[in-house]
Amino acid sequence: MKPKDDEKQRAIAEATFTLVAQTGLSGLTMADIARTAGIATSTLYVYYPSKDELISQLYQEAKTATMQRLMDGVVPGASLRSRVRRIWGNLLRHRLERYAEVVFQEQYYNSPWFSQGNRELSTRLAAGFLALMEEGQQQEIFKPVPLPLLTASVVGSVRETANLIRTGVLPDDEAVQQAAFSLCWDAIKA
Repeated sequence: MKPKDDEKQRAIAEATFTLVAQTGLSGLTMADIARTAGIATSTLYVYYPSKDELISQLYQEAKTATMQRLMDGVVPGASLRSRVRRIWGNLLRHRLERYAEVVFQEQYYNSPWFSQGNRELSTRLAAGFLALMEEGQQQEIFKPVPLPLLTASVVGSVRETANLIRTGVLPDDEAVQQAAFSLCWDAIKA
């Protein structure tokens, strides 16, 4: 059996992310993905036997890469604020640079296709981020609210800041990022 081509797999992933960002997950078809990726539909089925399998596997790969990027450069032992600032900045860059991939992940996460296995994967991958949020609560630096609310405040701040930058309402510069992070920090600190 011929090994699968990494370049074709990347093209399939990018085509899927782009199409989901344009038309949504429910309107996604294997034929559209193949056409956008520049491959035959039969070739796509060699790589992924079904739409469900395709979106599940792409989610796993994208979520893994996102969480690795999220924690990139976070220095253990650094101040809590500097670690959260690094994560916030990493997540902002990721949203700005990989927008279609982020849209795909969010749509899949909130869809009926989202599997229990992928829910568990998401929780495992987020363990470092969640541990940091818990550390802040234990040190009484962060508000004593349910952890999902705390993390939603951070992620929501990044999402809205990225939207303002993407739409040109705000420039993509350090001053804007610092101001946005300061608002986020003030929202979560005790």
